[in-house]
Amino acid sequence: MRVIILAILFINHHSWAATSAIHEYHLDNGLTILVKEDHRAPVATSMVWYNAGSADEQSGKTGLAHALEHMMFKGTPKYPVGVFSQMVAALGGQENAFTNTDYTAYFENIAKDKLATCFELEADRMSQLLLDDKEFSKEIRVIQEERHLRTDDNPQAIAFERFMAAAHLTMPYHHPVIGWMSDLKTMTAADTRDWYNHYYAPNNATLVVVGDVNPDEVFSLAKKTFGPITKHATIERKPQIEPPALGQKSVTIHHHAKLPMIMMGYTVPSLTSSNKKDAYSLELLAAILDAGENGRLPKNLIRGTHVATSANVYYNLYSRYQTQFILFGIPGKSHFLKDLQTQLQKEIDTLKTTPVDMMELARVKTQLIAQKTFEKDSVFGQAMALGLLQTIGLSYKDEEAYVDNIKEITPKDLQETANRYFKNEALTIAKLIPDNDKQG
Repeated sequence: MRVIILAILFINHHSWAATSAIHEYHLDNGLTILVKEDHRAPVATSMVWYNAGSADEQSGKTGLAHALEHMMFKGTPKYPVGVFSQMVAALGGQENAFTNTDYTAYFENIAKDKLATCFELEADRMSQLLLDDKEFSKEIRVIQEERHLRTDDNPQAIAFERFMAAAHLTMPYHHPVIGWMSDLKTMTAADTRDWYNHYYAPNNATLVVVGDVNPDEVFSLAKKTFGPITKHATIERKPQIEPPALGQKSVTIHHHAKLPMIMMGYTVPSLTSSNKKDAYSLELLAAILDAGENGRLPKNLIRGTHVATSANVYYNLYSRYQTQFILFGIPGKSHFLKDLQTQLQKEIDTLKTTPVDMMELARVKTQLIAQKTFEKDSVFGQAMALGLLQTIGLSYKDEEAYVDNIKEITPKDLQETANRYFKNEALTIAKLIPDNDKQG
């Protein structure tokens, strides 16, 4: 126990020493700017986060957020198609983008004295994107092929997609980020223009810069480049709450998979909920089950009973709406999905009936705190944390409070949270069955 406590104390000290103040600014057009100094190397990460993701899409138009991400690299009148990436590469930098359920973000990892070019490029495409019909026609075919390769031909990706569609009755997370293929086939350039005109505005975006920079100089540069862009109408979102569970839901996926898989999940809150203690408890429960080799799932199901060849947990602490707490795994040799389901349910029941041992809880807390600490070793990781929290409606202060909140969770909190959300009538089950597998 003493070794574990000393480890926590060391990590807390290291985390405090690595922490630098966050400088927050706001332009008159609504753009939020977050700057954090990290002077270990003469580099910086610049990110523009848009408060728009697949959760904002309407039925029949899924995949729009991701499609526009692709089109953001297709040029403006000032910087034609291909020029953006060429300019960043010529400066020795790296650029890319990613779309998720709650946001779309664009970034450049660059030498600190090249930030002005990055700001100029990002400000230009924030307001002057071409969205050419011919370019869209080519790019939508690329996106369709991407869906085909990454999802339709990936049995586990298909299983996750169908699980989410069954688990979420309300719209936000019911559909995949890349969109349903039927929607991709009917999507038009005009659809992406509407999305761009609605969501891509300074008052719906956050600029994040982390690195060897002077915060006031970054603000002055941002004011010069992004300041002239006109703000749009304020986007208002209504709360979207899942209807009460009225019984278990299940879905079976038959696919040309090599191995069967099962997913068992419950609708749970994230850190954006009013009950933050439950969210932190769920974060710890996920780690207790699946935190390295000493997690309960690998220890009991893989090395112990051999009922599984893999067993994992998914939980997203940082989502705008209710999310899923999912246990998933592949049965071991000579075992069936029903055997793995029984053992996974047994692990859930144990969390509900037996308080977590203090030694085990201390070990898991140490692992989570260490993980958060090590994320600060990267300027990109620091920028990711700031942009994510700001965009989903939280604050960088939530990042700073993570360690204290994790430390406060007790075995009683964990048991109460498990009983509150891990109810049999609230369970969604998805089973992936290989085409030649008769186990069902």
